[in-house]
Amino acid sequence: MTRRLALVAKEVGVSEAAVSRVLNGKPGVSETTRQSVLTALDVLGYERPTQLGGKRSRLVGLVLPELQNPIFPAFGEVMGGSLAQQGLTPVLCTQTKGGVSEADYVDLLLQQQVSGVIFAGGLFAQADASHEHYRQPAERKIPVVLVNAPIEGLDFPCVSCDDIAAVELAWRHLASLGHCDIGLVLGPEDHIPSRRKLIAARAAASVAGMVLPEDFIERSMFSLEGGQLSAGRLWDRGVTGVICASDPLALGAIRAARRRGMAVPDDVSVLGFDDSAFMNCTDPPLSTVRQPIEAMGLAAVDLLCARIQGTHTAHGELLFEPELVVRGSTARRPL
Repeated sequence: MTRRLALVAKEVGVSEAAVSRVLNGKPGVSETTRQSVLTALDVLGYERPTQLGGKRSRLVGLVLPELQNPIFPAFGEVMGGSLAQQGLTPVLCTQTKGGVSEADYVDLLLQQQVSGVIFAGGLFAQADASHEHYRQPAERKIPVVLVNAPIEGLDFPCVSCDDIAAVELAWRHLASLGHCDIGLVLGPEDHIPSRRKLIAARAAASVAGMVLPEDFIERSMFSLEGGQLSAGRLWDRGVTGVICASDPLALGAIRAARRRGMAVPDDVSVLGFDDSAFMNCTDPPLSTVRQPIEAMGLAAVDLLCARIQGTHTAHGELLFEPELVVRGSTARRPL
């Protein structure tokens, strides 16, 4: 107990006596100090005293599906910084193959009595996946915000990039360059943002008087290797321009073209999605549709903080406008 008092006091920068008063539920300390001590207990891995068990910490779960795709560290950086400015401590939870599952992370966060959770990508974006673990924070009335897909049946606020507007921008760009045979590399069939992109592509093709054949649509896991495999099939079918559902997929498409002796953009054009880090440094620099990461991340934190404070917020999905970024991977269709 003495060692714990000393460690917590050092972490917070207060006296051991102040820590003791907080742990014993006694008066004589400010609310700021009390919250700081409770947060330090959580950070250091100590259980709160039983009499304090019902009070939530100043921790917020930040659950990301991976860190290999640069878009997720970018979201994490924006949201983590904003949470810290609000006096909240972000707890980063990332999944790895064979590691801790998203459901396990939810259990761990609930044990730490977090004040809220932000999910930026994950099983909630897959329509056919189990969503039962999302009901746990809902049942405990712990605020939750989702990024880039809603969950049907759960009234969590959601912040999303407008997938329909994104594909319209991409399709019009390739069509303006003379491309008639345009293909898509999307995520799995149950991936909600990919479903939206497919609907938008079919509509854009129809408006332009073009056709989007079924064999011009490929699905993949979100990785460079998946993009290479899927786009390779499209190149073999005569597609001259590809719209990809992520930047790593687009980089895979470029690799597949080169393996076939085709030059990008002289022979074929490639468009990504996200405008994640270093896409202006690739060879060629990647044309892509930019998600407004900072605006979306800040909005997600604002929504969560409002709910933590008990402020009424609008339900539903906030849609943010994407931006077409034209670089070196798209050009006029060769004659």
